[in-house]
Amino acid sequence: MKKTLLTFALALASVWPGKAQDCLPTAQDYERFMETKTLVVMDANTMSDFNFKIKEVMKRVWNLTKYDFITEKEFDVKKNDPSYSFLLTTTVTFDADKTKARYIYLSLLMGKEKTKVKDLPDLISIPLAYASVEDQKYAYKMDAFVRFIQEHVNLMRSNPKLISKNPLLYYNKNMQSLSNKTLWLIKEDLQSSMRTEEAVKKVYPYRFRFATEEEVSEAIERRDPDVAFLHKVGPEVSRYKTRCYKIIVGAADTEFFYFDYHTIDKSTPDKLLERDLKKMGKR
Repeated sequence: MKKTLLTFALALASVWPGKAQDCLPTAQDYERFMETKTLVVMDANTMSDFNFKIKEVMKRVWNLTKYDFITEKEFDVKKNDPSYSFLLTTTVTFDADKTKARYIYLSLLMGKEKTKVKDLPDLISIPLAYASVEDQKYAYKMDAFVRFIQEHVNLMRSNPKLISKNPLLYYNKNMQSLSNKTLWLIKEDLQSSMRTEEAVKKVYPYRFRFATEEEVSEAIERRDPDVAFLHKVGPEVSRYKTRCYKIIVGAADTEFFYFDYHTIDKSTPDKLLERDLKKMGKR
């Protein structure tokens, strides 16, 4: 079901996953987070898939802080209170992007006195979807994303040297671990030339299978340790010069195994590309 977009946006730097300098978190922000109460900002559309799924997921997996659920109007009141942190979907634009494309991210922000929303310390943000894409395309993956967010916070606390404006790039170090997983791919998310087993086998040497959204959802639900799945973010229609993000996520692990993006054009569609599979399969 279509989300009602938040009335504010985070304007990020032109490089992904770059952050505006003012919202780059510090080691102290990660430590301070542990003392906050995390407020989950619900979508204004009370019937959204996101609202139903995030309530279920928080109850099942959230263990870092106390938490509660609030409305967008309550967020406007509480956002400058440093005793709170906020888990919410944000509308993201990029300063240098002439297309003015809008993307939905799942963000963990810190409350901070006398600070604009776009400058609140951003502990981690994950691209979820292009703004025009319905939230049912990503809501079923929320369990994996929320577990990852918690593990990322723990990692930054244990190793503050890893704090950077490009946090998701760090996880590309896990690519070689895909040799121990079965990569689940939804055919429609792949470049058309990669939609057969024979084509994938030519460039990707590890185990894989084609799956449906329902099968991926079930693998996440049961936390299948063998499964890594593709999360693709794009406009779902031909819109050149916008971005297509590709993330490989463990169904059971609190890990990402691959992160990249490309600009959509005639030769590089809104899909996982052959070159991505080659990169992931490089021994």
